[in-house]
Amino acid sequence: MRLKSLFVIFGTLLAIATSTSVLAADPNWPKSLTLGTASPGGVYYVYGEAVAKILTEKLGIPVNPFPTQGSIQNVKLLESGGAQLGLITMSTGLEGWNGSGEWTNGKQFRNVRALFPMYDNPFQAVVLQRSGITTLAQLDKKRIGVGPKAGNGGTYAPGIFKIVGISAEISYGSYNDMATELLAGRIDALLTLLGAPVPAIQDVDAKEPVTFLNLSPEQMEAIRKAMPEFGPAKIAAGTYRLLDKDYVTIGVPNFAVGRADLPDDLVYQLVKAVFENQPRLVKATSAAGDTLPQNVVKDTFLPLHPGALRYYREIGINIPDALAATN
Repeated sequence: MRLKSLFVIFGTLLAIATSTSVLAADPNWPKSLTLGTASPGGVYYVYGEAVAKILTEKLGIPVNPFPTQGSIQNVKLLESGGAQLGLITMSTGLEGWNGSGEWTNGKQFRNVRALFPMYDNPFQAVVLQRSGITTLAQLDKKRIGVGPKAGNGGTYAPGIFKIVGISAEISYGSYNDMATELLAGRIDALLTLLGAPVPAIQDVDAKEPVTFLNLSPEQMEAIRKAMPEFGPAKIAAGTYRLLDKDYVTIGVPNFAVGRADLPDDLVYQLVKAVFENQPRLVKATSAAGDTLPQNVVKDTFLPLHPGALRYYREIGINIPDALAATN
């Protein structure tokens, strides 16, 4: 009887171990990985923590999420070796790849490889309802929080304001700080280019009624003409407590990226683990609903890491030869 019980216990433990599908880390893999995310209060931070947890479990090595200023800093960290993984907007990736962004000082950041699509970053602008502001034009000469200076809002806000004819006093800081500043009346509006829902906006929305300010079709067309990396985007009604109809806007796609020198088999297993556990990402943030293999086609310039390329081609996704990088 005791022997039978031992067999039952052994069988149960074996089934549990088999069901978790955790890899034994390859001795040639790094002992750990650092993932550059962004400021607390933003979606990168939440998304990055969820990705890191999944990868730590499934790859068998620690993957540590690291708060940063956002896309620009993440590109720089990958280039320097300060991080091996990062979350970026593809517009920042393009600026770094070509050395065209002001932040690059003409340097080309060519150690970055695309891994998997995340979600789009839609333009979102909110004010407190008690402010009486209902249009973007009313933000002229007002104080507007845009998040970290090196983040998406900090990067794009000055150009967007110029296009739509707004002269604003721009405030920079973490998204959580911007939410606090808005509620305290020290800024008049919060503008973000982050996946929805943005935790900082949710926090404000939970405490006070907010108004979402819309770009007009003409403004969206003008922005897209000046900044072709933007495309159409939409935030579904119900994404925020008081958003009772779809918020039609514009946005830029986000991708997870990695250093070119990461082992091919590690990247293959990393990409596979993310897509196989995508429902867990969606539980962390609904923005991850767009973390799907077919959205890899939103990458139009950044070479894929060979390990990622192998995964997409194995599942039948056509990848242009121009994106098939070699280390």
